[in-house]
Amino acid sequence: MKTFDIFPIKGGVCAPSGFFADGVSAGFKPNGALDVAFIYMQKPCIPTAIFTSNTFCASPIKHFYQEVQGKESNFVLINTKNANALTGKEGIEDIKLYLSALKERFPQVQNPIASSTGVIGVRLDTQKLIDCFPLLDLNARGEESAKRASEAIRTTDLFAKEIALRIELENGEVFHIGAMAKGAGMIEPSMATMLCFITTDALIPQEDQKELLHKVVKTTFNAISVDGDTSTNDSLFLFANGVSGAYDKEAFERGLEIVMKKLATDIVRDGEGASKLVRFRVMGAKSEEEAIKASKALSNSLLVKTALFGCDPNWGRIASTIGASGVEASEEKLSIFIGNVCVYERGVICFDSEREGRAYEVMKKESFVITCDLGIGEGEFSTYACDLGHKYVQINSDYRS
Repeated sequence: MKTFDIFPIKGGVCAPSGFFADGVSAGFKPNGALDVAFIYMQKPCIPTAIFTSNTFCASPIKHFYQEVQGKESNFVLINTKNANALTGKEGIEDIKLYLSALKERFPQVQNPIASSTGVIGVRLDTQKLIDCFPLLDLNARGEESAKRASEAIRTTDLFAKEIALRIELENGEVFHIGAMAKGAGMIEPSMATMLCFITTDALIPQEDQKELLHKVVKTTFNAISVDGDTSTNDSLFLFANGVSGAYDKEAFERGLEIVMKKLATDIVRDGEGASKLVRFRVMGAKSEEEAIKASKALSNSLLVKTALFGCDPNWGRIASTIGASGVEASEEKLSIFIGNVCVYERGVICFDSEREGRAYEVMKKESFVITCDLGIGEGEFSTYACDLGHKYVQINSDYRS
């Protein structure tokens, strides 16, 4: 029985008590655009994190493993335009250099965390970061400063991504969850697929943090794809300071699901050059694992994604992708729906001119569902993807400029 209520509020990562954040310009982006963000916590906490599955993880992730994992931290510094990835030992030394300068300026900072996003394979200009430290106001808190932080972590993102919730328990206790994320390219369902920072004042045990974060990431950030590429810098952080004194596991899980699903679908909706958000629902699979495999194959298929771009209800590409995914499937048991239009049903082609027209109208929408029923078992899973068109090629043909 539901024993809580959830309400959307403003404030992003600053919505929970005890969290401060802001964004400033260090000169990484042109024209004075915001390009460095921070999150500061009055009460340090042990962060829970999930990182990229890419073998060549970036220097900030290596630094976290070496210097911060398992320790209390109260500060995150995020820069854009440079991923500090594939920069060797020098990349980690660069982090130590600017974080040392940060602690000199702000003695209250404890075990700071570095996070970066941008071009791979280029040394970070640490002096630009150090020179911007006088601009950091660790007392910055509220809706506007949270917005500036979410703006500062953007790269090719067309819009900032943030959310905050107020969760009221039946006994009158209240806690909050806030978050911000960035991501529009190099998005593939293999871990977190972007940068995401979640804050909460819930009194959540460390073991619950790990359990719930890994559980929810499976159906959110691990279930999205823009282009099938996994970044070197993918990072998902959860910071829980416990200052509200309130916690309910079911309520927190539901709030976390809302936060992560919203940010995950925002990332797909903002996919570089994207015009559509499509849910690939695979049901009737032999197992959930097989449903995941087929659904991810569909969300990563370039042929399927280009058909989405052209509003082409080419169900043959969908069927072919399922057949090539390696899951148990049969022509006589498979059914395919574009929206609510059945185009193939258990070996029978339903794709006449009338249904093609209806399916085309569905695909013209900004968001719709493609359902594939394998007709074999109870396995079900959904992934989220966008179309792939000319603008994606244009953006990524000269990303370093």
